[in-house]
Amino acid sequence: MAETYRFDVIVIGAGPAGIACACKLAKAGKKTLVIDRAKQVGGKNLTGGRVYTYALELVEPGLHKKAALERPVVREQVMVLSDTSAMSVDYYNPELAEDIPQSYTVLRGNFDDWFAAYAEQQGAVLVDGIRVDDLVIENGQVVGIRAGDDVVYADTVVAADGVNSLVAQQAGLRNQVSSHSVGVGVKETIALPAAAIERRFNLNPGQGVARTILGGTQGIIGGGFLYTNKESVSLGVVLNPDSVAEKGLRLYDVFQEFKMHPALQALLGDGETIEYGAHLVPEAGWRGVPQRLYRPGLVVVGDAAGFVVNTGTILRGIDLAILSGIAAAQAVITAAAPEAVGPAYQKELERLNVIPTMRLYAGWPEITQNPRMASTYPTMMNAMAGQMFTVSGDVPEKINTAMLRIAKQHVGIKNLLADGWKGFRAI
Repeated sequence: MAETYRFDVIVIGAGPAGIACACKLAKAGKKTLVIDRAKQVGGKNLTGGRVYTYALELVEPGLHKKAALERPVVREQVMVLSDTSAMSVDYYNPELAEDIPQSYTVLRGNFDDWFAAYAEQQGAVLVDGIRVDDLVIENGQVVGIRAGDDVVYADTVVAADGVNSLVAQQAGLRNQVSSHSVGVGVKETIALPAAAIERRFNLNPGQGVARTILGGTQGIIGGGFLYTNKESVSLGVVLNPDSVAEKGLRLYDVFQEFKMHPALQALLGDGETIEYGAHLVPEAGWRGVPQRLYRPGLVVVGDAAGFVVNTGTILRGIDLAILSGIAAAQAVITAAAPEAVGPAYQKELERLNVIPTMRLYAGWPEITQNPRMASTYPTMMNAMAGQMFTVSGDVPEKINTAMLRIAKQHVGIKNLLADGWKGFRAI
């Protein structure tokens, strides 16, 4: 027999955006329901990843000290791979771990479990293992959701159901995900003793590394990442699906070849794989954000709204998801009437710098999606480094002549100038 229920707000999806929203709403006394499709809250979630703690502090001051975090990041690294060699930039600053803002590596399973439990402590009701089949719409306004035979009514529904948001699609706010607007992320978590991590990555006890990786993907558009956790390392790639199809390769094989690069094997060595997964990632940046983020009775947050920044060296998603969840909650709390929530949400996104940040990085996908960024430039940069650091006893070639020769061999001066100009305009 069908049942009906009523809440002030229904949040669909228990990722960082949905849970941050639920925390704020519950603390404000709003009767809040969070529905997640996974059998265990967060079970569908996967990320690199790291959390910038300023976002948690906006949920509640001091919250990051209670959170299930791994290591504070004190080394920011960029690694450029050719087929056999690697060149790395390492920025070390222990002050990165001290005051807000700071960032921590994170394992999403642990983090999401903790965040969901925290939301429940604030008064939110969490239900997992439930699929939302339809939105309930009356007179053009979303008034609830339908799950099987059950109907749940609410003044506001928050779509926090991830990059392929079926709720946003049903609401008419976005189309189906296209292959050129997303990347496919593949990640492996590899167990290593804490002492081995600290020795291999040149860390003091408890400190962490965040590394982005260019190249090593067999010419497929995309890149990699590596994060050190307390007793494991998270290694992954995010690849363009069209580029994978054009190469005729399997994702697993591409990742396995990437993982076996000698520069990475020296770090991973005898580690044991304890987790493996794949997930879609928004890759279109600002241009992938829907033109409208709300309709009467519904707002879209987090990955469902496309709030992810990827510059190849800066990867941000969890902090923007949390901010958008806070923005949605603030809109519900302050709006004089349900129909005012959507416009208030848009203003809160501006006030919390979500929209300005997305606009700032709007041109970066033109750079990261350039096929030459996947192979040609990483190979060229390694060739230049090899030229600089190889001493044979012969009189070396003049450095500027050698660099020009290598650039001509790999990319050509015309392409180099064109890519440089496009990159300058994009940023």
